[in-house]
Amino acid sequence: MTSRERVLTALSHREPDRVPFFLPVTMHGALEVGVPLSEYYLDPAAVAEGQLRLRAKYRDDVVYPFFYAAVEHEAFGGQVRLFDDGPPNAEGPIITNSAQILDLIPPRLEDCPALMRVLECISRLRDALAGEALILGIIVSPLSLPVMQMGFEHYIDLLYEQPDLADRLHRVNEEFGVQWANAQLAAGADAVGYFDPVSSPTILPPAMFRQYGLPLLTRSLPRINGPVAALLGSGRSLPILDDLAETSAAIVGIGHDEDLREAKIAAAGRITIMGNLNAIEMRRWTARDTEAAVKDAISRAGAGGGYILSDAHGEIPIQVPQEVLLAVSEAVHTWGGYPLADLT
Repeated sequence: MTSRERVLTALSHREPDRVPFFLPVTMHGALEVGVPLSEYYLDPAAVAEGQLRLRAKYRDDVVYPFFYAAVEHEAFGGQVRLFDDGPPNAEGPIITNSAQILDLIPPRLEDCPALMRVLECISRLRDALAGEALILGIIVSPLSLPVMQMGFEHYIDLLYEQPDLADRLHRVNEEFGVQWANAQLAAGADAVGYFDPVSSPTILPPAMFRQYGLPLLTRSLPRINGPVAALLGSGRSLPILDDLAETSAAIVGIGHDEDLREAKIAAAGRITIMGNLNAIEMRRWTARDTEAAVKDAISRAGAGGGYILSDAHGEIPIQVPQEVLLAVSEAVHTWGGYPLADLT
């Protein structure tokens, strides 16, 4: 099977030739092309080339032209700080007084050079891959983007103390997010990750997710012109998995401290699960550790399709050595073929 066929078969809850896997190695592309990370994301051709080299090296099934989450903060006029040992970060809030929310409007995509670089990268990958593998774009959910726009503490206060203003902010972000998702799909992405860590019960109680996050998800997804993966960062998803499965999301990410077998049973053919390798611990893994983690994940979730092996967060730190990433790939290719062997 091609990577595209493999992933689509798993999404239909059938067994492909082997378990599909996705290594979200965004920053490692800079190492492949020999460009400092602080310069890498300024060159969409370099990012596209980095992703193609990473795919050739690790032989995974999804191509990931994700630059950094704070690109959306830039679109709203925020500043971003670049680093050579980690992803660019939002630098300072754009909303310092909640009354500013009343005047906030969705930015025009074409006015943000950083967004245009992402779209160029996606187009380059579309042309190079010619449909052999799926390209996954990313948006930050309307519920999670305010963490950068306001700062965590002030945003949580807003949710509890000024729900009307919170709703106004979410609707502005929703309009932007839908446009941004559809622009990536038009440029050549096959699906979009809806990155929403604030919806996770790790951050918000499930009742608040149902008050804020679920309505946003339910409204936004039908307006996005392609499949969507609900990704909760490193947070837990099991307490709200039934809610997520009732939306049109095709995939849900599973937290690293959650049981994949339990998640697979809860998903019950309704939604594909993805995860849940611990990318922080991965930095310290040996080859034996890596093989054991991959075998355990496949044994818990691989049977019957409906599973994509990946990390739990959506971005593997640049400090994770290539030897570990190669060991993940080797273990999937060794142990992930269907019909699955007894891996217990």
